Amino acid sequence: MAKNQSRTSGRDARGGAGRGGTGPRGTRQGAGSRGGGARRSSRYGASPVDGSGAWIEGRRAVAEALEVGMPLRRALVADADGSLAEVVRRLEGAGVPVERVPRPRLDALSSHGAHQGVVAQASPFSYAGLADVIEAAGDGDALVVLLDHVTDQGNLGAIVRSAEVVGAAGVIIAKARAAGVGVGAFKTSAGAVLHLPIAQVSNLASAIETLKEHGFWVCGATEHARDSVWDAPLGGRLCLVMGSEGSGISRLVRDRCDFECRLPQRGHVESLNVAQAATVMCYEWLRRTTAVERA
Repeated sequence: MAKNQSRTSGRDARGGAGRGGTGPRGTRQGAGSRGGGARRSSRYGASPVDGSGAWIEGRRAVAEALEVGMPLRRALVADADGSLAEVVRRLEGAGVPVERVPRPRLDALSSHGAHQGVVAQASPFSYAGLADVIEAAGDGDALVVLLDHVTDQGNLGAIVRSAEVVGAAGVIIAKARAAGVGVGAFKTSAGAVLHLPIAQVSNLASAIETLKEHGFWVCGATEHARDSVWDAPLGGRLCLVMGSEGSGISRLVRDRCDFECRLPQRGHVESLNVAQAATVMCYEWLRRTTAVERA
């Protein structure tokens, strides 16, 4: 299909028009989108999170935050506790300011009373803006993953990791009632949250409309879809919508999808979780776009 193919409505596209075949859907022309599409190698900083950053409690949790490279603003450790020497050494080695305080102060900060003499304050994660994701997409083939209120940080991090590995332009999440970037997301993303723009938006439906204006086709991943991932047009400029762990894609978001697809299944157990499903679909997009480049 031609690059300047006119876009169909979401309902018409889901009804089957233009959906046949396994080749990539024609690329929408990216009105106003910027060229280049260069990958960025450092954390984006368009919209810092409000507040002073979450508190991480306990020796194991603090050690894990250091291991995954989570930026820490400061750490408070119980004074006169020699067993914390190794934790203090690691914190100072990572350049984290360490303050020795009376244990009652740690008790007051602790949410569950299991601080084990140390708490660390995470630096607020700086989210990208939607414009950053669109800029990273450039004018050609590009993948954006939009998460419709995924609530588990582990799933968020795993999806970001898959998106970064296949060369996606960014991930879009909701500001409310959705997982944000914390220790869990840092851990499962293997640091990918520092290398891919993650945009928090107030209105997912509006974000989808903006992506459409910049040439993206929108695919909803749902078990209720007629087409499988092998038959749906998953190439080109694609916004892949993944639903929440419990209720899937909301009606408001689903109505804005141009088409839908599902994962084929032969077994009897419940289908893959959202992070596993997103990985399969991200790689299908990569396969399609790579095949086009080689043709």
